[in-house]
Amino acid sequence: MSTEPALMSLTAVASAIAEKRLSSREATQSCLDRIAKWQPHLNAFMAIEPDEALRAADAADAALANGRRRGPLHGVPLAHKDMYYEEGRVVTCGSRIRRDFIATTTSTAVQRLKDAGTIRLGSLQMAEFAYGPTGHNAHFGPVHNPFAPDHITGGSSSGSGSAVAARLTFAALGSDTGGSIRMPAHFCGVTGLKTTVGRVSRAGAMPLSQSLDTVGPLARSAEDCAVLLGLMAGADPADPTAVAGLVPDYAAATAEAMKGLTIGVPGAFYVDDLDAEVASVLDATIATLKREGAKVVQVDLPDQRQLSGAAQLVLAVEAAAFHKRWMIERPQDYGAQVLMRLQNGLAISGVTYLETLRWRGPALAAHNAATAGVDAVIAPVSPVPAPTIAESDVGGGPGAEAVIQRLTRFTRPINYLGLPSLAIPSGFTRKGLPVGLQLIGRSFDEAKLLRIGAAFQRATDFHEKAPQLPLA
Repeated sequence: MSTEPALMSLTAVASAIAEKRLSSREATQSCLDRIAKWQPHLNAFMAIEPDEALRAADAADAALANGRRRGPLHGVPLAHKDMYYEEGRVVTCGSRIRRDFIATTTSTAVQRLKDAGTIRLGSLQMAEFAYGPTGHNAHFGPVHNPFAPDHITGGSSSGSGSAVAARLTFAALGSDTGGSIRMPAHFCGVTGLKTTVGRVSRAGAMPLSQSLDTVGPLARSAEDCAVLLGLMAGADPADPTAVAGLVPDYAAATAEAMKGLTIGVPGAFYVDDLDAEVASVLDATIATLKREGAKVVQVDLPDQRQLSGAAQLVLAVEAAAFHKRWMIERPQDYGAQVLMRLQNGLAISGVTYLETLRWRGPALAAHNAATAGVDAVIAPVSPVPAPTIAESDVGGGPGAEAVIQRLTRFTRPINYLGLPSLAIPSGFTRKGLPVGLQLIGRSFDEAKLLRIGAAFQRATDFHEKAPQLPLA
């Protein structure tokens, strides 16, 4: 078994540092060594800060030696999607427009992880302004999948998915507005949590869609995601949409068994037109859930196509509203595909937008009624494994748009409803591409999803499989 610290899980490395079996410098240097080897193949990082990271690691080790432990993640090195503001740091948001933007504040989510003791390795690549599902970026190049570098990572949290999968960081923040945490988790073989709207503060995170944006982690396991969510969740004076009240003990939930829970399998939409290997993984996962004690039943959900269309409409209008000034003043500084998508939002009427927002309540009520007898719903994240970078490049041919539209069919409805969803590694194709499935829960019941995910991961080892460094 390898003793390379970077291959440890977030919870394992945090415990090792706290117990002084491993230093923060050793953990940080291990990550930096892997970054140096993998970055030329992946393009996962926007910025790498080795000297600062090692200084911070030494400071963390010195503090611990003097009995000062900052928190449960003391000395753990992390990197996050380059849309989370950190005071004094350049935050590009994956764009030309903000390539020199220096943040004057720190996002609440990042600050809470820093308060827990984490240190910074650098920042991670992303789709331009988080508006793309594949991992392409017209300004900084595509991010590559560690399991197959000519294939996509998924987006928009492309660098987060790639870096976590390649064991370059123990975890990373992503964002999910239309699937941008769950798709990289699926395509890259990591665990990703899309939180309920309002569960984690969005203050200091680049906005895309005020109604749909959510903050969440990508990590090696459900257990790791639970620790991160517990640290970040809760009310925030800087974000009035962040929900107040008691934050559940998510870490404790991951220790519970699956026995006694009921999991629903959709009878349509999420099981239609699946790639054969994705369908096979779904069947195998259902069998595992049953063996672990869960009851599995069919559920008949309301028309998910309407929900998907509603999510696209809301996203288009809200993104266009945020970008309107730059579209007028700096259209040449956008990538062609992102500019086209933003301009499309300007053509949607205010009446249509408001009607779509008003329908959200009844749609959520209908979903809750349809799932009243289950604890969670299981479904594929995407109907296909990762396509190649070339076949999903809109500049490479007319078929790319159809490929892209298919990728996001199964994620958008959940964003419109504002529900939580946990993507878990569930298998691999014959060619070695990861396949993930998503557990869809009730509002603010992330604990149930993490419980199921952790129990599944105790029974399987898909989440433990690391990619091999590509040949030069």
